[in-house]
Amino acid sequence: MVKLTEVEDEHFVEKPIGTKNDALLLSDDEDDYTDTDSEISDASDDELEEETIYDRISALKDIVPPSARHTVTNSIDAITSFGKASLSFSGKALWIISTSAFLIGVPWALAYAEEEQYIQMEREQGMIKGANEMLTPGSEPEKNDAAQQIL
Repeated sequence: MVKLTEVEDEHFVEKPIGTKNDALLLSDDEDDYTDTDSEISDASDDELEEETIYDRISALKDIVPPSARHTVTNSIDAITSFGKASLSFSGKALWIISTSAFLIGVPWALAYAEEEQYIQMEREQGMIKGANEMLTPGSEPEKNDAAQQIL
């Protein structure tokens, strides 16, 4: 069987020194506070040099309460899922628009360019006719000459 014994701290056994206003005064004896310097100051310097940023950030999770961590985690999950869905939708929309442009736009552009060539050729022929009429002002148009030759 285990027997428990109570060990009293020496600070609680001695009565504090009072003054005339019942205010407590600190004792001049500094030996009482020497035991707090031993482990904290020596070990912390070595551990800080070996500690990484990841270790520091992972230690911060103990500071934040679980409800706040849950809220932050849900918010981050919602943002990432929205981002993934947006990128997926954008990629699919870009694919549809680009293939539609190739299947519809390229043939239309080729037909438009061909039509512009025909219009340009007609203008050139009209300019050639106008130039011929200016060079020979007294002659009849070519259509009449061709019609007279046939008759």
